[in-house]
Amino acid sequence: MTVVRIRALIALVVLALVTVWWTAPTLAETPLKIGSKRFTESYVLGEILLELARRGGPAEHRMGLGNTAILYAALTAGSIDVYPEYTGTIAREILKREDALDLAALNAALAPLGLAASVPLGFNNTYAMGVREDIAAKLGLRSIADLAAHPQLRAGFSHEFLARKDGWAGLARTYGLAAVRPAGLDHGLAYAALEAGRIDVMDVYSTDAKVLRYRVRTLADDRGFFPRYDAVLLHRADVPARFPQQWRGITTLAGTLDEARMTRLNAAAELEGRSFAQAASLYFAEGTAATKRRTFLEVLLAPDLARLTREHLLLVFGSVAASVLAGVPLGIAAARRRWLACCRPFRRSPCWRSRWRCSGRSASCRPRSRCSSTDCCRSCATPTPGSSAWATG
Repeated sequence: MTVVRIRALIALVVLALVTVWWTAPTLAETPLKIGSKRFTESYVLGEILLELARRGGPAEHRMGLGNTAILYAALTAGSIDVYPEYTGTIAREILKREDALDLAALNAALAPLGLAASVPLGFNNTYAMGVREDIAAKLGLRSIADLAAHPQLRAGFSHEFLARKDGWAGLARTYGLAAVRPAGLDHGLAYAALEAGRIDVMDVYSTDAKVLRYRVRTLADDRGFFPRYDAVLLHRADVPARFPQQWRGITTLAGTLDEARMTRLNAAAELEGRSFAQAASLYFAEGTAATKRRTFLEVLLAPDLARLTREHLLLVFGSVAASVLAGVPLGIAAARRRWLACCRPFRRSPCWRSRWRCSGRSASCRPRSRCSSTDCCRSCATPTPGSSAWATG
């Protein structure tokens, strides 16, 4: 093998390794990033989406990022790819529209933003006004309009509800509640404050599990202020194309959650002390089309087959290329310097600094100076000291 061929082979191996190093980040699939807001239902939905997405490929759940404004900013910036949202929130908070919009109209308005709403989950989680049952019974409160006659009631609303266009400001104008002066507090603490008697009125969601536990009466929205808040997925428009396998799993969630079922999942986290992941697991335990027992062929030919195959081939190619890069030069060096293959000087021997070389077909070792011990040299032919295989240089 000529020097030119040797150098060409080494260059090809180096080029292959550089190619693997350069393309590895693109060949390895990036995870689908799922976001959620800072309340129980959003956490639980995020965990359900995570489980469904992972059946098709890598995914991660970035929990409790904040309110609508923060999630929307993260979505447009690409920090997350999808999160559970509600049609009324999309219309009023993101699109700044006061009119009722169906899913097709929402998508027409979201398209210029590079976003889309899809996969309706099957339930409407609208806002409502909640009052302690004993106070509602005493004052005869049935609808939101009845609050106008009782401005002495102490209201406590979540900070997001106070800031939203479809929140307190619009509600107060619609129902003439300007005399009511609500305080802002965390939604998770509002029920405890209501039970302790520190507030009398609060904002609730129709799927809140704590409504029954804390004996809260929801008042009728007889003037239709609150729009429908149908649960959907708000995502970047290119997500179905970028993550086809994960998206296929996520779409099985469509239409599988009604208000009663979502309330049960919320109750598991809020009332039973389960983690959000454990609460989400109840969705699968109840039996859905997404969780049917798979056959052997379905497991073998699962959607992640292509991804796993690519990752396996990449790892194998990388290890083989690394072996070639290390092995070929050493093999060439051993062929040109045969003493590397057949001689082994020992550092502790008297002549470990000697220069060694091999000669003849027997590949016997020849030290430059005679050694006092056979430990100084290990010959392929295993010669003995003083034999013809030994010679001084």
